[in-house]
Formats: sequence, structure tokens, C-alpha cells
Amino acid sequence: MSPKDQSVKRTTIILDEEEREYIDSLIKQGREPGIKPLISKMLDVYRSMRIYDWKYPGEYYIGISRVAFLNVEFIDILLKYIPDEKLKDVGQKIGAMAKVSLEASIDIETTNRERWPDVFKRLRVQGFGDFYLKNKFVIIRTPLVTNSKFLCGFIESLLGISLEIRTLTPPLVFEIVS
Repeated sequence: MSPKDQSVKRTTIILDEEEREYIDSLIKQGREPGIKPLISKMLDVYRSMRIYDWKYPGEYYIGISRVAFLNVEFIDILLKYIPDEKLKDVGQKIGAMAKVSLEASIDIETTNRERWPDVFKRLRVQGFGDFYLKNKFVIIRTPLVTNSKFLCGFIESLLGISLEIRTLTPPLVFEIVS
């Protein structure tokens, strides 16, 4: 049966007054077009994030990895206390951790170039920024972390490649050298 041939199941959601007022305010402010698109967006985020184990606020798991919501300033401060000559090494260690997490949690072999679009989508969903592959360049628009040395190490380790930094400010551009 094709999806069009299947009947649509109606679902009723009962919201408390505070929840309904909040949704109505989002719609009135123009931040959401309506309740159905909002719920569809929430489900898409839920599926994309693969956060299937929400124990309680602050403890979310994606496969084997615990996920925390941090502000960018927190990460920037941490990176400022890493000596400049160690930033790439730290990025490589975090990239290796991300590689294990992606491979174990959602079965993406990160070093397989054919799977890079899936890797880049996952990084975008996790807030790392918008990653693009253009010829022999990896481009990051709106990066979470703007330190190019750190990101160079992160990407090299995650994708199993060697890079040269081509820009120091966003959008960040890295040339694939091997």
C-alpha cells in the first residue's frame, strides 16, 4: 500500500492551559505557522536527534553518548585555556570520540566518503554548524566553535583525512590534502 492509499489516523492531544497559551503565543508572534507544523517539527527534531532515552531534564542519551545542552560561551572559555599548540591535538581526540559515538550509536562509518553527507547532517543536528563538501574543500558555515585549529583536528580525526586551514574566520574553509 502506498502512503496515499492508507487512511490517516486522527489523534487528539489534550494540552494544559499553560502549554496551549505558549503555543498560541508562538503562533501569534509568527515564530510558528500553526500547531500541526509545530508538532511535526518537534517530532522531526526528536527523530533527528535520536534522543530516545530522556530520563529526566539534563540527562539525554543518543545511543552510548550522554548529550548535554551547553551554551557556546562555555565551550569558548574552555578552549581559551588550552595552549595554542595543543588545540589541534585536543580537536583530534574529540573527533576520535565523535567517530566512535557516531559509529556505535547510529551506524555511520565516518571515514567512508559516501557517508559524509550523513555525518555532516548529524553534526548540523547536534549544533556543530552547517558542513559542506565542495570539490576538495570542507566548508563550515555558522560553526559552533570558531577556532580553526581545533576544528581542523576534529574533522581530520572524525573523517580520517588530512586538512590544511584556508580561513581563520567563518565561514571556515579547510582543504583536503589526503
